[in-house]
Amino acid sequence: MINELNQLKALLESPNRFIILAHKSPDGDAVGSAAAFFHFLSNISCDAQVVLPDLPSDTLLPFMADTKCLYFTENPGDVKTLFEESSVLICLDFNASSRVGEMHSLVDGFKGVKVMIDHHPEPEPFSDIMISDVTNSSTCQLIYECIELMQLTHAIDQHVARSLYLGIMTDTGSFRFPSVSAKTHQILADLLHTGIGHWQIHQDVYDNNRIDQLQLRGYAISEKLVLLNKLHTALPVGYISLTKEELSRFNYKTGDTEGLVNVILSLEGIKVGVLIQEKSDGIKLSFRSKDGVFVNELAKQHFNGGGHKYAAGGISFDSMEVTISRILSLIETLTFSND
Repeated sequence: MINELNQLKALLESPNRFIILAHKSPDGDAVGSAAAFFHFLSNISCDAQVVLPDLPSDTLLPFMADTKCLYFTENPGDVKTLFEESSVLICLDFNASSRVGEMHSLVDGFKGVKVMIDHHPEPEPFSDIMISDVTNSSTCQLIYECIELMQLTHAIDQHVARSLYLGIMTDTGSFRFPSVSAKTHQILADLLHTGIGHWQIHQDVYDNNRIDQLQLRGYAISEKLVLLNKLHTALPVGYISLTKEELSRFNYKTGDTEGLVNVILSLEGIKVGVLIQEKSDGIKLSFRSKDGVFVNELAKQHFNGGGHKYAAGGISFDSMEVTISRILSLIETLTFSND
């Protein structure tokens, strides 16, 4: 990674125009990565602009407030012009151009230098400089480590620190996933030394529920939660399925079901949790697992997705009934690993 970081640092020290890009449907790590890298580049006097394929959830949108950001869904013409006029594209929290949706052709056709910084497994070779660490807790942690190795930590102010904390917090399930290491906590301590209020970040993300959102989650848990094999030798699994009509009934907004799949997995004895949501472009799938049961290959091989061993996503273009049937039959083939 040292060679790649030397190449990145050379780009930072040259008069380049940077685009910072994260994936479609940006989560906390994507938003945190993009905002942190923008503030970091601004602090070292680089010309930078953030681009996101679409708007983040109402909860995460305020974290972009102090950045220069264009959204492709809102200003496609301006984004295309920016891609034509910029010299470096920083790709954060995704490792395949397909993860930016309709923007993939802009990424693939970008004429300048493409830099990827990401922690997801099996990266595709779409970038010129690839900084990848699949053992890392989050892209935000990886960004901190890159800044540290480039000896530029003086550029980490409260804006950068707050954004990095957001990404690490959300991508580790508030620091409870196996990906959290001693290094993670050392970095968090360094971020706190800048004076940020960690409690405020947690409150801004997790304590801003709308009544419709809570009622949707209550309905999902009380009426739609299905538990299978909980008391038997077969793999214990739980799932929730929500149709478009059910989501609409509770005035669904992006992010309203964030973390719901983790609630399924939190149930005693459950090893795999699945959240199944019918959207306009297909049925969105979120997989979570624990205790040596891996779900990333299932998502990749059968549902046009992928992710981490214990957290993955995908999409199905079958009916809800067929999708659920396929998921359950495939989960039966999963085995425990000692890894």
